Amino acid sequence: MAPPPKPDVPTLDLRSGWAVRVPVAGDVEPLVRLVQRRRERVRGKASPVDLDTVASEVTGTGSWTRDQVVVVDESGTVRAWASVHDRAAGRTNIDLTVCPDLPAAQQDSLAAGLLEWIVATARYVGAQRFVEHTQLDATVYEGDAQLAEWYASVGLRHTRTWLQMTRPTAPGDADLPQPREGVHVRRVATHETGMPVAEDLRAVHQVLEESFEDHFNSYRESFAEFAQRLREDPGHRWDHWWLATVDTDEGPVLGGGVVSSVLPPDASGRPGSYIDYIGVHRRARGRGVAKALLFTVLRDAAERGRGRVGLEVDADSPTGADGLYTSLGWVTDYRTQSWQRDIDVT
Repeated sequence: MAPPPKPDVPTLDLRSGWAVRVPVAGDVEPLVRLVQRRRERVRGKASPVDLDTVASEVTGTGSWTRDQVVVVDESGTVRAWASVHDRAAGRTNIDLTVCPDLPAAQQDSLAAGLLEWIVATARYVGAQRFVEHTQLDATVYEGDAQLAEWYASVGLRHTRTWLQMTRPTAPGDADLPQPREGVHVRRVATHETGMPVAEDLRAVHQVLEESFEDHFNSYRESFAEFAQRLREDPGHRWDHWWLATVDTDEGPVLGGGVVSSVLPPDASGRPGSYIDYIGVHRRARGRGVAKALLFTVLRDAAERGRGRVGLEVDADSPTGADGLYTSLGWVTDYRTQSWQRDIDVT
């Protein structure tokens, strides 16, 4: 069966002079301001948005896997942004930002029309993948009841809550304890060119995939999808990938892995580190592997002069990871929610 045609830019009931179009490079800074305004309204405080990340999504490497539109008013001011991200086979991330300063009825009208386009585009993306179903996945800042209501109107439901945690680096972090006996952590190997060795990258991917098998919403993501998605992040660095092995009677085996990246400078002007993924294989649990990997990132952050280390953790983590992070100095800055829906593609 032939895939459905790609949905056109949505036709919305707009005021005179307003328009819907694909975003361009000149929209990056206005989009940063739009997202900041939305988050500040929800959180009640300043919420910086990284310009480089938005630029990547609009015209950089992140745009390659996204379909998106913006709504502009008669003065050319961006008033809304809708995005559909082809994250992986059977997984489609969606995002909607509408200016909170518009009248409520106008916000609702824009959201309804853009969500109709989002769902249709997600079906198109799934058809291009030749899958029968795909999962829509949206992030909502806890407290944004309006956005939650919009997503609920097209069938999404709240499925999980995530703690967004941060920890300042400390003077003693460079001297944190080394791994326990029988546990070894090393950075992925590199070629003479400085590029990472494929075998090690695939090992990190493998151990993370297997570590998360018993976690919420786990699914198999190919190595190519995994690597491409991480490289879309402007903060990605190959030298922020580490592998952990543990000694067994049969010899060393993969025990865990961690991928981190660079956070933009905060108000103090110092960049940070972010733990994108940390996983410990079931066969290695109880041997201090998670703490060894965390200490590795903390030492690295301290040595690089970073000011903080951030991470995200499932509020209902089956491994109790949030308790470990809290015991090591992480605190919850804010919470986000996953809103999801499975849709038929054909």
